[in-house]
Amino acid sequence: MAQLHPHRVLPKRIILVRHGESQGNIDHSAFTTTPDYRIPLTELGREQARSAGVKIRALLSDGGRSPDWKVYCYVSPYERTRSTLCEMGKAFSKKRILGVREECRIREQDFGNFQVEERMKVIKETRERFGRFFFRFPEGESAADVFDRASSFMESLWRDIDMNRLSRDGCSNMNLIIISHGLTSRVFLTKWFKWTVDQFERLNNFGNCEFRVMQLGPAGDYSLAAHHTKEEMEQWGLSPEMIADQQWRATENRGDWPEACPWTLHSFFDSLPDSDEDIAKEDGSGPSKQLTGEVHKH
Repeated sequence: MAQLHPHRVLPKRIILVRHGESQGNIDHSAFTTTPDYRIPLTELGREQARSAGVKIRALLSDGGRSPDWKVYCYVSPYERTRSTLCEMGKAFSKKRILGVREECRIREQDFGNFQVEERMKVIKETRERFGRFFFRFPEGESAADVFDRASSFMESLWRDIDMNRLSRDGCSNMNLIIISHGLTSRVFLTKWFKWTVDQFERLNNFGNCEFRVMQLGPAGDYSLAAHHTKEEMEQWGLSPEMIADQQWRATENRGDWPEACPWTLHSFFDSLPDSDEDIAKEDGSGPSKQLTGEVHKH
């Protein structure tokens, strides 16, 4: 049986990156003749990817103050994500790259095969009425289906971390970069932070080559608030309660779990009595009274 590595190295950051602008982003008719997984980046998309690589390098190097940083990359097998990684990688030297793995489970939501533009327009309008998370595209997937495979990927990711497969040289400043798609990245965050379906529904999509940084805090938890501002998280669709949770996760000396978080006990059980005695007072019941006197016969 495999044993946990005695010196497990947690990634300092997990960075989720959406691909650059693709041909499908500017011309939906591209999906009628080209399989989704073969849709290429536009020239602007390539520029966006190169710019993202420079920004991420500056973040990881901390302006030159962190000389020992390295990255391990997971990438969706789609053409637009693979090309995004190639362009981003131009900002890194070989010594910074611990490894790259193509990971099918972080691919785009499956919308079916070739997509007829007018039909897809009607289907997506129906999705807005039905709800994004549970709506399943004909011959395709729902966001709930993506959630299931993202959950499987996350389990594999933790096994890789536990076995130190990502940082065999013991690098203490190892960072993960996951190049994927907008919905898949939102689903990943939902699974990681245990957000509810309602909370997922309020999230806004990533822009092309936008990235979210989950940074390891002093208490051993990952948080978006360690790198991003409250205003940024508000723009992404996080509620005040979700932001409070992120801020709590980033804190070293943290107290109890924030009571305001709506996915805790109180969202299911409103105004619970504190004790069984309080329940008895509310419903008028109490300890059984001992029967005295004659037993009435019928």
